[in-house]
Amino acid sequence: MNKLVKIILIVIGLLAAVLWFSLPSADDPNAINSGSMNFMFIIMYILLAIAVVSAVFFGFTKLLSTKGSLKKALFGIGGLAIVVAISYGLSSDNAQVVTEMASRGIETTEGTVKNIGMGLNVFFILTVVAVVLMVFPGLKKMFVK
Repeated sequence: MNKLVKIILIVIGLLAAVLWFSLPSADDPNAINSGSMNFMFIIMYILLAIAVVSAVFFGFTKLLSTKGSLKKALFGIGGLAIVVAISYGLSSDNAQVVTEMASRGIETTEGTVKNIGMGLNVFFILTVVAVVLMVFPGLKKMFVK
């Protein structure tokens, strides 16, 4: 099986190299419609699909086969849901932003502004949590010994 995967990867790599050298120049206005460009996108989509399917498959098999991992995963998903709920509560549906976007010609709603604010708040909260989880154990090691 391992040899078969290596052979397939070598063939895909050689095919991609041939397609790379057969690409039209960047100055060509019809470059996006070339056959080699389309075939490279097809290869990319196939490889992306294989990566997604294998990641989901092996992730679920590991999740269901390891004792206690399902409980940890549910705690993680619950924690993420709490962070999203807190972020949604902290975000505002600012009407001034909606009118400013409308004056620039971008149609939006207060719900969209609230969702964008929620996404930013989730990002900031998770960034702070990640930094704390990286820094705290290092500081603990420095001062405990």
